[in-house]
Order: sequence, then structure tokens, then C-alpha cells
Amino acid sequence: MPRLALTLTSLLALSACATAEQEVPVEVRIANSTPAATVTARGETTPVGTPNADAADDPAIWRNAANPAASLIVGTDKKAGLYVYGLDGKTRDFIDAGRVNNVDLRDVVAINGQPGILVVASDRTDVANAKLALFRLDPAAAKLTALGKVDAGKGEAYGICMYRAPEAIYAFIVLKDGTIHQVALDASGAAPTGRIVRTMKLGTQSEGCAVDDRTGILYVAEEDVGLWRFDARATGSTTPTKIAAADGKNLVMDAEGVAIAPIGEKDGYVFVSSQGDNAYVVYRLSDDSYVGRFRVIDGAIGGSEETDGIELMLGDFGPAYPGGLFIAQDGHNAAAAQNFKLVAWDDIAKALSLK
Repeated sequence: MPRLALTLTSLLALSACATAEQEVPVEVRIANSTPAATVTARGETTPVGTPNADAADDPAIWRNAANPAASLIVGTDKKAGLYVYGLDGKTRDFIDAGRVNNVDLRDVVAINGQPGILVVASDRTDVANAKLALFRLDPAAAKLTALGKVDAGKGEAYGICMYRAPEAIYAFIVLKDGTIHQVALDASGAAPTGRIVRTMKLGTQSEGCAVDDRTGILYVAEEDVGLWRFDARATGSTTPTKIAAADGKNLVMDAEGVAIAPIGEKDGYVFVSSQGDNAYVVYRLSDDSYVGRFRVIDGAIGGSEETDGIELMLGDFGPAYPGGLFIAQDGHNAAAAQNFKLVAWDDIAKALSLK
């Protein structure tokens, strides 16, 4: 891209001139950060309906095990509602849900007495009172049905991730000030209910999160500080452990979306959006070690920049994504509104020599 063609001399000059009141240009952040591998997207979604705005934000993936190519993506337009996309990127459904910021989903036994996929979004329509907006996803029709909203504490709703524990389905809602509420959900009745069972706290603005259902570990990105992990169990400790600092090298603030690639019983990788330099950083789950970083650059399909939400799921998603699917929100989608870019897991694994 043209803006990466600056000389080192000009980059250093820009860096020297930056002040506390002036944001350091992205070119400088890229020049100062750890080198990154590159991959290209194999697909993209249609743009969200809100033009000329920071609107697309966070994706979630439902994998159709019986017909992987018929899997679905749910994505937020945080100004308007939720989209359902096919793997071809075409819009299958849109539901006017207001200001829903982040989204996650899980297959559950019963929703309103029927088998289905429970979709939960962080609802920030009322910035003083956080809500969880719940939906049922019908995979055959690729349609969302609103189930209702659940109170999720005082403050502005921001991040969301779900956790399937042996005893319950939980949602972790990350409020903008770094407060994290663990909410036990019940969608089996006529209207959904929720109960805050535990509260945790990070010091400053936080958003992206993901839970490893196998190990019961919650990962949360504190935007200007770094990546943390918590015990996700309702009876567990509320004290966080820092995995990585937003040091301007491996992880460049803002640290945004978080996603997990589980491998085997306990291993795998956690991915974080290094929004400050348009990259994605990978750490190993078993020991929190840094593995590498990559960017999604322009190819047959445009790259992704200033990414908020990400999602990742391993497994067969059909011919284009045989090993798994990584999705990144694209904050700059040429002349169109923002959208989501689809990247094959195989391409990322090859670029970073992951096993």
C-alpha cells in the first residue's frame, strides 16, 4: 500500500515530532513493531449497511458439521444490528437490533423448547445500563429471531464472549471501563433470563474477549495495556494473569479482538488484534509464549486494517477453507462501508509455521 512506502528517515522524523497530544502515525507504529508475516484473504462479506462510519465490529462463526460449506457468519453493525452471512460473503439475513457491539454464539440444547443456536450480543443502546441481547439462529433458514434482553449491570456494554460450562451457559460482558460480569443464561423458557454470578475488573478500557471451553480460561484484551487471562469458572479466582503487554513491538495498542484456535486437549493458540499497526499477534495457550504475528494484505481481495473484532474456528469449512476459518473486521474497505475479511487457517499456519 502506498502509505507503507515511506523511507526510514521520514518515519523516524515523524516519530520524533510526535507529541502526547498527537497520535503516532500508523506508518511509524508499523516501522517500530516486530516484523509480521503476510497472508491474503480468500473471501469477504458484503459491506454493512451503515456507510461512512466505524460500523462493522465483531464476527462469530457457526460451523455446519454436516455440510461445512453451508456454515454461517454473524457480524455486527454496531450502529444498526446483526447480519448473517454465508461463506460466499453474501447477506442471508439482517435484524434491526440497535447498537449491538460484539457478538458470540453457542449451540445449545433448547431455546424456547427447540434445539438451536444461541446468539448473544452486547447491547450498548443505553450507555448507563448494559444489556445482553439474545437471539436464536435458525441454521437452515439462516435467520435470526430476537428472544429478548437481559440486564448485565451498570455501565456501557462493550465486549462479549460465551462459555459453555458443565453446569450452565455463561456470557462474559466486558464493560467499557474494564469491568467484567459473568452472567449465567437461561433461554429455555418463553423469555430469556440472566443472573450475574461473578464480577472481575481490569484497570482501563477493555473489549475483546474469548473463552476456551476445554480449559475454562477467559482471555481479555485491555486496549492500552495488553492481554490477560482469568479463570472462567464461576467459582474460580477473579485475579487476572498478564500474558502479554502492549509494548509497541509484538502487540501495538489498541489491543482489540481476541480469538482462540484450540488444538488437542489443552494446546493451541490465542490471537489478538494489534489494531495500532494493522496486525494480528499469536500466543501459545499452553505457556503464554509469543509465537508470531501477521497481516492481511491486499491481494485478489483487499486486506484488513484497524481491525476491531476477530474470530477463528478450526475444522472443515469446505473447499476454500479446508482447515479452518479466520475472520477479521476491516476498518478500511476502500470506498465501500466496512466489512469482514475471510482468511484460510491453512494460509496463516503456513505463514507462521504453526502446527
